[in-house]
Amino acid sequence: MSTPVTPGGSRPHGLVARLRVTGPDLFAAALALLAAAGATWWLLGLPATYLLHVAVLYVGFAALVVTGFAGGGGAVGIGVANRITLLRSTWVLALGGLVLHDPVFPSAVWWIIALSIAAMVLDGVDGHVARRSGAASRFGARLDMEVDAFLLLVLSVLVWQGGKVGEWVLAVGGIRYFFVAAGWILPPLRAELPVSQRRKAVCVVQGAVLLACLLPAVPASAAALLAGTGLALLVYSFAVDVAWLAASGRTPGGSRREAGGEVGDNGAS
Repeated sequence: MSTPVTPGGSRPHGLVARLRVTGPDLFAAALALLAAAGATWWLLGLPATYLLHVAVLYVGFAALVVTGFAGGGGAVGIGVANRITLLRSTWVLALGGLVLHDPVFPSAVWWIIALSIAAMVLDGVDGHVARRSGAASRFGARLDMEVDAFLLLVLSVLVWQGGKVGEWVLAVGGIRYFFVAAGWILPPLRAELPVSQRRKAVCVVQGAVLLACLLPAVPASAAALLAGTGLALLVYSFAVDVAWLAASGRTPGGSRREAGGEVGDNGAS
């Protein structure tokens, strides 16, 4: 993902400076969210409190953007790739508000699937733009990952609310947050992982599996089988990452632990 900087190219220091640079993009994203949430509210006949809940979600997401904003690179503002991520985040947040209102199935399914597919398609676009422009950054990667993780969490809740699969399907969307929580107890789990095509592929599979479970034509037995297979694949992927972190001896700061002390990492992954 692209690395955000101030128009002059300097790093923004302090909350006010970060708000000054991110503010225009966050305002544009808020307008996009208003359109997505408004359409969802109108099409699904939701109460007005749905819009309030979506607004609260956006405030939390905007806080994540501002606090994670680091600057650097050559782009103006947060960069084109990150703007694409912000756009797809609005569709994900519009879906997130649904879980608090137990949407009526199956009438809501096709709108949920449409927004989800749109967000998934743009997931590939923002990464491509970042790589093509040479503007990838940790901020962008983190932003992209958080949007992906929240989408899986929302979809897993919606599948559970649909009644085809038991509450265990929540583990599909919750395992990543469990992994993050475990990192506060086990510091090695907070170390940076190398880029992995396996991890990306498993994320795509989880999204496809959860959407398939929502389809009216898919019976409960098939939905449970699909979700169970997807969960098993996800657990395997996380197990591989945990094993790698344990074997590599990396610390949260990116250094490698060796007998007798700490040795700085050269940054290669």
